[in-house]
Amino acid sequence: MPTRFSKYLSTLHLIGDVILINSAYLTSYIFFFSFEPEFIRTKYFILLLIFNLSWISLTYLLRTYHLDRVEDFETIFISVLKLISIHLLLISSIIFIGNFSFSRDHILYTYLFLSAFIFLWRLGLLWFFQTYRKLGYNYRNVIILGYNEVAKELQKFFKRYPQHGYRFLGYFDNSTSNGDIKGNLEDVYDFVTENNVDEIYYSLSEVNYEYVNNLIDFADNHFIRVKVLTDFKLLPYKNFKIEFYDNLPILDIRTIPLDDLINRALKRSFDILFSIVILFTVLIWLIPIISILIRLDSKGPAFFRQKRSGKDNKDFWCYKFRTMRVNQDANSKQATKNDSRITRVGRFLRKTNIDELPQFFNVLIGNMSVVGPRPHMLKHTEEYSQIINKYMMRHFVKPGITGLAQIKGYRGETHDPILMKNRIKIDRFYIENWSFLLDLKIIIVTVFNMIRGDKNAY
Repeated sequence: MPTRFSKYLSTLHLIGDVILINSAYLTSYIFFFSFEPEFIRTKYFILLLIFNLSWISLTYLLRTYHLDRVEDFETIFISVLKLISIHLLLISSIIFIGNFSFSRDHILYTYLFLSAFIFLWRLGLLWFFQTYRKLGYNYRNVIILGYNEVAKELQKFFKRYPQHGYRFLGYFDNSTSNGDIKGNLEDVYDFVTENNVDEIYYSLSEVNYEYVNNLIDFADNHFIRVKVLTDFKLLPYKNFKIEFYDNLPILDIRTIPLDDLINRALKRSFDILFSIVILFTVLIWLIPIISILIRLDSKGPAFFRQKRSGKDNKDFWCYKFRTMRVNQDANSKQATKNDSRITRVGRFLRKTNIDELPQFFNVLIGNMSVVGPRPHMLKHTEEYSQIINKYMMRHFVKPGITGLAQIKGYRGETHDPILMKNRIKIDRFYIENWSFLLDLKIIIVTVFNMIRGDKNAY
């Protein structure tokens, strides 16, 4: 059975989402207020309508239902998390601007139920269709024009992942022949009509534009998709983006996840919410205690500020609890093992990473993030940028209170350039592979390290 009903999947997703939105909302409402017929005449019924309309509008704007066969759990998780986060911000803005009064507990539980319902619904659909395709249904017949290494890798992908539902029918090529070659390029037209081909992958090293244009015209008239397979393996980057300047296609080699506006909004929203929670649950009582201990242990202020390199290499004032005696080398000499400048209280603060907690104020200001490459002193940025390749790439994003390199053990003294190169390599990996799940993992490991103490902290 081919893929002719795949166009209905978007509608199926939308219907399921709408049912679950209303289910989550009404479940929360019944839990707090109990349901009565007068509900349709209350302000909560109006809010329910807004919930539905705003959700449908967001899915249209964000193209959430523009589904791809090659999906996985992380892709679905990030997509749903973005949608729910933006929907929550939109509803909160409407309530705030309109000065409406609604139960915060009801709203909170609605989103808790909604998150659980939507995640389970999407994952259930993913499992169903992948299993269904493995059994030989909802497939797409595909052929490849060209017989080369890239074409053979694509054929292996089709075979290795049957859950994506691609049925490979053969290669077409003029320059070679073997058992997998179904014919030459002129044989394609008859073959695709006789075998109900859904997609054609063009992988010839030399492009015959006249042939390609004729092929596309033929494919359009027969509801067949043509895709061009290119070989970028020799390039060191995997994240590409095609932009159009009028009709001129431009390949952007360097793109990172946080170039996306939605990803930045999600990360910034989390930074603000997480920082506010830490501020009012931890820092509000911890700052006075730590400040007193620091002042009793040594003369000088409780806080220490230092200019560090931030996003786009713009310097900013980074805040910490003071862990050293006041000295003239603070802005040029890095802390070392058994450093005599470190106080008794300061050693404990460093060991537990508590000295970094004032940087949540930097996060609220906007010059840092909860997770990101650690900000370096200006002197170190100047020095290491001259000797470490791609060092400055770490400034594509905001620096963080914690980061992937830190939980991997690369923190503390960096007198050895090899250690710094490894740290920068991990920073680059984080920037190129950022995801919200990765940030959560880094935060969890950081908290665990704070509890047990970090052997590399001194």
